[in-house]
Amino acid sequence: MVLNAITNRKSVRVYNDRLVTDEDIKSILNCGIMAPSWVNVQPWQFVVVRNQEHKDILSQAAGGQKQVSSASAVICCIADMSAWDADKFAKIMEKQGRNSQTIDYILSSTMLNPSLLGEYETLLRTVEQMSYAIGYMTLRAEELGIGCCIVGAVSNELTTKDKNTFVSIKEMLGLNEKQVLLSMLTLGYEKEFMPVKKSRKDFDEVVSLEKLGSKF
Repeated sequence: MVLNAITNRKSVRVYNDRLVTDEDIKSILNCGIMAPSWVNVQPWQFVVVRNQEHKDILSQAAGGQKQVSSASAVICCIADMSAWDADKFAKIMEKQGRNSQTIDYILSSTMLNPSLLGEYETLLRTVEQMSYAIGYMTLRAEELGIGCCIVGAVSNELTTKDKNTFVSIKEMLGLNEKQVLLSMLTLGYEKEFMPVKKSRKDFDEVVSLEKLGSKF
């Protein structure tokens, strides 16, 4: 059940030597691909990294986080802003059966097509969409009994940390100027079981009715 996966999911950073199979990785990726996205634009790309040298480089780009280099596999989650390009966006909508009038309306609407507003706004919307896919993948990993950790602290255009590093990472992963390594999912089997400990704000602290501060 998805509720069990949500309840039991935790960040696993220490792995044993057991390999995660390609079949299980594909199952995790397919769940990410099935995540909802605005107007079905699907602004994501995923690169699976198993090569140890490449994992070590990704670990360095993540400030030396050891779970990146020790993982059985790393899924690099790429925010693909090129998905909003008019020709690609239109083709997706055509596949949905939308007529030309509707497609033109969506492409010309700043509410529905953030690329009209600029690179920053497009990146913001793309990051929002990517978060759904990443969440889905972590839950599938939990269902499969595979340890997973989201690594968002990484050298990229958002953190602007060590530009030379993220430029070389983009080249290593084959990314273009409109594609950003947003985060990584490290996958492996937990070396030693650790109980789940979740610290969350109280329900009434984050949930309101009609207006902030009004109890639900």
